[in-house]
Amino acid sequence: MKIAVIEPIGVDTKLLETLAANLSPEVTLVCFESRTGDTEELIRRGKDADIIVLANQPLPAEAVAGWENVRMLAVAFTGVDHIPLAECRKRDICVCNCAGYSTAAVSDLVFGMLISFYRRLSACDSAVRAGKTKDGLIGFELAGKKFGVIGTGAIGTRVLSIAQAFGCETYAYSRTKKDLAGVTYTDLDTLLSACDIVSLHVPLTEETRGLIHAGNISLMKKNAVLINTARGPVVDSAALTAALQNQQIAGACIDVFDTEPPLSTDLPLLQERNLIAAPHVGFATKEALQKRAVLVFENIQAFLNGTPKNRV
Repeated sequence: MKIAVIEPIGVDTKLLETLAANLSPEVTLVCFESRTGDTEELIRRGKDADIIVLANQPLPAEAVAGWENVRMLAVAFTGVDHIPLAECRKRDICVCNCAGYSTAAVSDLVFGMLISFYRRLSACDSAVRAGKTKDGLIGFELAGKKFGVIGTGAIGTRVLSIAQAFGCETYAYSRTKKDLAGVTYTDLDTLLSACDIVSLHVPLTEETRGLIHAGNISLMKKNAVLINTARGPVVDSAALTAALQNQQIAGACIDVFDTEPPLSTDLPLLQERNLIAAPHVGFATKEALQKRAVLVFENIQAFLNGTPKNRV
C-alpha cells in the first residue's frame, strides 16, 4: 500500500514515517516537501497511491480524476471547502478530515488578537522602543463586555467558555443549539446589534458564504470588534473594509481572507489601521500540528479497518 503526502503538513517526516510503520510494515510512504498548484504535478504526486494526505492544498477535480488507484483522501485540516467532494463521491473515494485538532490553538488566537487590539499592544511595544510612555495608549477590559459567537461547534464552544472566564456576558447564534451554561442563544441580527465582540466559527458553505455583509454589519455597535478565524469568504471583505474606513465598527481581528496568504500588499482591507491581521496561523501551533498528524493516521487506520471515522 502506498501513501502519498502531497504537501508538507508541518511535522518532521520521521514522525510520519513512524506513524505509517505502525499501520503496517508493508506501507510505502512518500512525502513531498513543497506545495504545487500545477495539476499535472499533483497527478504525478498521487500516481499509484492508494491514500493521499494533504492539508489545505487547493485540489482541482482534474487531479482527483487523474488518480487511478486512490481510495481515500486523508485531509489534515478541519475545513474541506478546498476538496472537490463531488468528484470524490463520483470515484467512490472516502474523504476524512481532522476535526478537533486545532480547537485549543484557534481559541487561543481569538483572545490573543482581541487582547492585542483592546490593549494596543503593538503601539505599546513601539512606544517603549521609542522611549515614550503610556500616553494615548489607554485600552479596554474584557470583563463586562457582551461577547457573541456565531457557530457553536467545538471551537465556538471553547471560545464562549474562555470569554466567560474573562467575565464576559456570552451570546450565541448557531444552526444547532447546545445546552451551554451562561450562554444566551439569539438570532443573528440580535447578536450583531447587542454584542461588543463578535467571533465567527462557522464552516464555509453556500449558506455561510457572505454571512456577514454590509446590511448586518450596519447593525453592529460603533465600539464593536469583529473576529474572523473561520473562513475568509464568510465575511464580505469589501463591506468590512468600508465599515472600518467609515468607523461603523471599532475594529477587526482577521486570520482568514478570501484567498490564502501571501496577500497583495495593496489589498484595501490591509490599509486599515483598526485591523489586526494574521496570515492564517490559527491552527499553527506545534501541539496542534502533532495532534493533526496522529489523527490523520488514526483516520487511515480506521479506514483500513473498514470503519472510517471523521468521514465528510
